[in-house]
Amino acid sequence: MELAPNLHRIGNDIVAVYLVSDTDGVTVIDAGLPGQYRDLIRELTSMGRSIADVKGVILTHGDSDHIGFAERLRREHGVPVYVHSGDAERAKGHGKGTGKGGAFGLAAFGFVGYSLRKGGLRAEYLTEVVEVHDGDVLDLPGAPRIIGLPGHSEGSIAIHVAAVDAVFVGDGLTTRHVLTGKTGPQPAPFTDEPERAIASLAALPQAKWVLPGHGAPFSGGTAAAIATVRG
Repeated sequence: MELAPNLHRIGNDIVAVYLVSDTDGVTVIDAGLPGQYRDLIRELTSMGRSIADVKGVILTHGDSDHIGFAERLRREHGVPVYVHSGDAERAKGHGKGTGKGGAFGLAAFGFVGYSLRKGGLRAEYLTEVVEVHDGDVLDLPGAPRIIGLPGHSEGSIAIHVAAVDAVFVGDGLTTRHVLTGKTGPQPAPFTDEPERAIASLAALPQAKWVLPGHGAPFSGGTAAAIATVRG
């Protein structure tokens, strides 16, 4: 799905993956669930692109519903996978989150069902990663800039791509709670350090698009999203 020129999303409001393109190729931001690999191929085809155009995958953090097809791209196509040093081990399957989910609602069954249909139980941990740090600007399509966003996990990051006026926040915030179904910018569940996660949002630059790993794209700008999360 095209959100704007050179900015695409695959998946849905349950689990989302983003693509940024330019004349040099495509950057994939987060890798969702393993079964979303087919969605990736279809979206690339609709863009007139192929897997050969994918120059890198950036993970906002190392949780299993964000690493999905990353190892497959790395192993089968030599695509480098970038993750913050604080979550490198988590992305390799060494260490788990400590955050609690909160109250469950009917939306939780939708999340579990979608995850199962998209191969969530088959998620492969990474065997090799390229570690990044706060402030890095990567030599990838869109010139993505890394913004440390600790709280959901130690190595959570946001990715700012000025060329598409977007900041990709992973689980730094959500616009659809995966357990309750509540919509709109809000703190994400399963966050290791909730207060730290909210404080970290102050580092986000102004951008039109605020794009979470779960929930609808938010086009009202960074400031409005942060204000809503803080209540």
